[in-house]
Amino acid sequence: MTDFAAIDFETANKYPTSVCSVGVVIVRKGVIVEEIYELIKPVPNWYFYANSRIHGLRKRDTDTARPFNEVWQKIAPKIVGLPLVAHNSRFDEGCLKASFAAYKMAYPKNYHFFCTCEAARKKLGEEVENHRLPTVAAYFGYHLENHHHALADAEACAVIAQNLL
Repeated sequence: MTDFAAIDFETANKYPTSVCSVGVVIVRKGVIVEEIYELIKPVPNWYFYANSRIHGLRKRDTDTARPFNEVWQKIAPKIVGLPLVAHNSRFDEGCLKASFAAYKMAYPKNYHFFCTCEAARKKLGEEVENHRLPTVAAYFGYHLENHHHALADAEACAVIAQNLL
């Protein structure tokens, strides 16, 4: 796979609509051509302590951020025709679908997700200690310094996808 968009969402609370940040890494012909990072005002707009502890974002960080529908208007034209790649894609695809539904937006039929976690399980098996994002990224020489920052995670996912998909 040489053309794709690696994507990662972070959420504010237990609801998949509560995306509070998104990272997107666009790869064309095997080269990263664009990176996008946006804070998003979550729905509902409250933060669960455990989530904040993981990614470091709090309500004050996103109170003035744009809502999902406005952020996605910026991203959508840049990923037209590209497969979407995520590590544990069920989570990220679930967030995307839930956010589209929350904003009463039509979910595009051409959004097709690939999972680098599944690919790592199938292709690497026990060659790696576990199949977590930092571990698999390190296997391919990418040191993930800021795990759970949406853009850093999307970058790591892009490296994995370039090696596995």
